[in-house]
Amino acid sequence: MNDSETGPVIGLTTYLEQAQTGVWDVPAAILPRVYFDAITKAGGIAVLLPPQPVTAAIADRVLDGLDALVITGGKDVDPARYGQAAHPQTDEPRPDRDAWEEVLLHQAIARALPFLGICRGAQMLNVALGGSLHQHLPDLVGDTTYQAGNGVFNIVDVAVEPDSTLSALLDGQTLLPSVPVYHHQSINRVAAGLRVTATTDAGIVQGVELTTVPFGMAVQWHPEQSPDDLRLFTALVSAARDYRATAPRRGTPAPHPPRPSAGAERAPE
Repeated sequence: MNDSETGPVIGLTTYLEQAQTGVWDVPAAILPRVYFDAITKAGGIAVLLPPQPVTAAIADRVLDGLDALVITGGKDVDPARYGQAAHPQTDEPRPDRDAWEEVLLHQAIARALPFLGICRGAQMLNVALGGSLHQHLPDLVGDTTYQAGNGVFNIVDVAVEPDSTLSALLDGQTLLPSVPVYHHQSINRVAAGLRVTATTDAGIVQGVELTTVPFGMAVQWHPEQSPDDLRLFTALVSAARDYRATAPRRGTPAPHPPRPSAGAERAPE
């Protein structure tokens, strides 16, 4: 089976949290199934990327095997990364995951690898490029519109900039009604190079795109929770196919020499 007969390979970052299954209660790399279901339904091949020690060289070796990258949701980004003390409602920091995703993003951007950030992923992209976050939205908007708590997704309407990549992949749609949200933080100071492409009527940023790459975007809502609308994932998979078609061939193993037939005379060593 050649490259044209398989879907592109999409890497998804994961949580690293204490998890219980059966008799085991151990630290584990986990990711809700809806994320990789969305990738496979859109025609991609999903692989998981757990937090681990990272350098630029390690990230490059990982990205060599990918055609696109998804930075998924999860715990809050460490506010020390954007020069703030932690708010009382901010999660305990996950420095291993923060470091892993930041280096992956920088190396993905350097090679113009398509990427999509989701919820925390949008915040991580903004922080990685020098922006900052609002640490607790109820302090700003006065209620829990964006995070009901207890694992319950709220829904909000999102206005999309009409001349954005996001609008184009949504078939020109400029209003997304009732998208699922679960975030108590949001983008505050927008990093250089990012363009805001979606907001709520309260002005809370819900989408950004990186203008210097062919496909680099992030949304604050959770598109994986809308299985009947896979347009973001379909667009990512399409961009990944284009990337695979144009990027230099990576990781091709050297051919093995033919095995000598039985009884064949060996060459002198």
